[in-house]
Amino acid sequence: MAEDHGIEQDLVLEEDAGPNLRRRHLGRLLREIRQSRGRSLKEAATWSGLREGTISKMENGKQAIMPRNVRLLCQFYDVGSPRSDLLVRLADEANQRGWWDFYSDTMPDWFEQFVGLESDATELWNYNPSVVDGLLQTPDYAEALIEASLPQSTDADLRRSVELRTARQSRLNRDTHPTQLHVVLDEAVLHRVIGSADAMRDQLERLAEMGSRPNITIQLMPFMARAHPAMKGPFSLLRFPETLDMDAVYLENERGAIWLERPADVEHYTTVFRAMRKQALSPEETRDRVVNLAKSL
Repeated sequence: MAEDHGIEQDLVLEEDAGPNLRRRHLGRLLREIRQSRGRSLKEAATWSGLREGTISKMENGKQAIMPRNVRLLCQFYDVGSPRSDLLVRLADEANQRGWWDFYSDTMPDWFEQFVGLESDATELWNYNPSVVDGLLQTPDYAEALIEASLPQSTDADLRRSVELRTARQSRLNRDTHPTQLHVVLDEAVLHRVIGSADAMRDQLERLAEMGSRPNITIQLMPFMARAHPAMKGPFSLLRFPETLDMDAVYLENERGAIWLERPADVEHYTTVFRAMRKQALSPEETRDRVVNLAKSL
């Protein structure tokens, strides 16, 4: 059908897209197909034997999408081959485990969800008031930080946690379509020595080096800036391709995390971060401050 042409063009994602992104992408396609056929959620549920809530969660990428359910809905929506076959294949790909599953023994479920979405985000806007952003940490800094925050950790636990943190950084370092990272650090981060003086100096030198990369922007919120819009605590704003409508804010605490996905919440934190960028030192000023401090250690 003619109205399917745009949908068919949208079936392909980048090869390295993770399962979370594929699931959200597939859900959007299923919703667009249903709407293009003039079918309601209730009609789709009655015909397929699925619950309205199940189909709604599928369309919003909130749960696993079984290939057999995709095939069933394609029949109701009168989607023929090869388009239905491609949708079913996308469901298979969306249910594959992400690279982070290898480290599932080292992190709680709420953080595993974050790692998966962080890995798929096209842009990350992070504010950190007390420690270097995890995506910019050296192994020695990360180990000292984890050991201090989780003193009961074994040597094996520490090693696995550091490996996970290093693996998370791989998306920043890849040659094609690297994640765009913009970090604002409070000046206190530079003065709080984590680990040995040598480890801290290496960390500062890493910050200076990472900040010179085209896909990474680091800004420092100086003490002299006084009050600023993010005084209540750290946050991560995850940004995805506009067509997927899945930007979200991640707020972490000692016992878990909160996800904010309402457009008003995302817009609020977007406004906050943009205001902070204006108030913070420029990337060039930040790099000079970091380099000078590293030399003093």
